Amino acid sequence: MKEPLHDLDDTDRRIINALQEGFPIAPRPYAAAAARLGLTEADLIARLTALRESGAITRFGPFFDAAAMGGAFCLCAMAVPPAEFEATAARVNARPEVAHNYARAHRLNMWFVLATETPAGIEAMACAIEAETGYPVLRLPKLEEFFIGFRVVA
Repeated sequence: MKEPLHDLDDTDRRIINALQEGFPIAPRPYAAAAARLGLTEADLIARLTALRESGAITRFGPFFDAAAMGGAFCLCAMAVPPAEFEATAARVNARPEVAHNYARAHRLNMWFVLATETPAGIEAMACAIEAETGYPVLRLPKLEEFFIGFRVVA
């Protein structure tokens, strides 16, 4: 696992913890979020940028519940030969339905999440990825959803 290059201070921890609870819907959401944290808008944006660029956070953005909107999520896995991994990952990642993709040290070495507008879209997209890459896509649909909290502590 890659160690983040950014040492988290107490303010970074407060930002990460607070923004997991939601982000304001406001004309200037960063300013509103910063005010709740006792920061300036510019400082919050700079810190989020530094956290992202260092790898301390991998993304900053909304998480939509596709199922609640009539769509679907599905965890998928593929066994891709190491020599073909990067090219295959680029093909998979080029699809807007792929929420994120991870390399794993396992026979099933590529794991990604599909998010589609309809449940039928999962099957169609998995089949399209299989046709394009030549590798089977194992579909692991969600059976039950669990909500967990993540907090960064000192």
